[in-house]
Amino acid sequence: MKHFLLLLFFTVSISPSFGQKTSDSISKKTKDKKVELRIMPYLSYNRNLEFMFGAIPMTMYKVNQNDSISPKSLSGLSAIYTTNKSYALAFFNKWYLDQDKWRLKLFFFTGNQNSQFYVDDIDQPDFYDYGTKTTVLSLGAQRKIFGKFYGGLSYTFAHYNTTYEENINPASVSHSNALVVNLLYDTRDAVYYPTKGYKIKLDWSSYPDFLDNDLASNRISFQANTYIPNRNGKDVIAARVYGKFGLGNVAFEQQSTIGGIDIRGYSEGKYRGSGLMDIQGEYRYNFGKMGLVGFAGLATIYGSDTPNFDWKLYPGAGVGYRYNPFKKSKFNVGLDAAVGKGDWGIYFRIGEAF
Repeated sequence: MKHFLLLLFFTVSISPSFGQKTSDSISKKTKDKKVELRIMPYLSYNRNLEFMFGAIPMTMYKVNQNDSISPKSLSGLSAIYTTNKSYALAFFNKWYLDQDKWRLKLFFFTGNQNSQFYVDDIDQPDFYDYGTKTTVLSLGAQRKIFGKFYGGLSYTFAHYNTTYEENINPASVSHSNALVVNLLYDTRDAVYYPTKGYKIKLDWSSYPDFLDNDLASNRISFQANTYIPNRNGKDVIAARVYGKFGLGNVAFEQQSTIGGIDIRGYSEGKYRGSGLMDIQGEYRYNFGKMGLVGFAGLATIYGSDTPNFDWKLYPGAGVGYRYNPFKKSKFNVGLDAAVGKGDWGIYFRIGEAF
């Protein structure tokens, strides 16, 4: 990204009102409010997508008001348009049920991403543009097995329509059907903003022939996050180890790209391959409803279409700002700015990076 531009977000509380109320009744109603709704306008800039603007309404609520153990559930909508004619519309949900014995998710996304990738096995190695129209539907469930261990199963359908600049690659229309089995060990004291504990997760994603996949493959991903309280519990030191390993014929759209969460500081989409590994750490400094973060990490990839990129170290580091728009829940939104190896990026955050 070429400039650090303005990110504007504010919060709007919406609650029903019926008839006349005294100040005491209004105070009681606010205290007992079961649903918190916030609407955050979005404005940012990206090296590939250029100017981005839109809105992200979110709501947090208890599915069962008598459930004192389950975290609050989260539902939201994200609608974003960019000046390079990309767009994204997403509907996301996380539900926590039955004393946190069940964790459910539902995610839908449709959009068109105009981006770029690097090609070096031609006469003029350079970045080439591509556009992918994508539709994704994912749903899944996790069940507590015993103690802090969960097991789950999810299904994801994705449809891709990809075209390339100057026909550098042939245009393709494809779809995938993924079955994902996951195991989770979760000792965090909170799911949205943990201050202590561990989150260790192992996923096996399968794209089998019998589900009519164009390319049969498998993918394993592993993450281990730890959180350590600091400054008498006001701040948090967070650390993460992550790996995603593609097995078999990995489609272009399913390749792993350095950037986003793993690792921030890369927005050109240059470094991509069949697999990715990284390690990173972050310090989260809090004051009132706001906070600052500082982070750094290292990543590597393998199975790149550019063999010279394989197994090199790609560092990233940066800083960020956080704000909590909710009154009764610790859930941050914010902005990160990071630099990488010959690259940099700005990232709007909904929740923490990990």
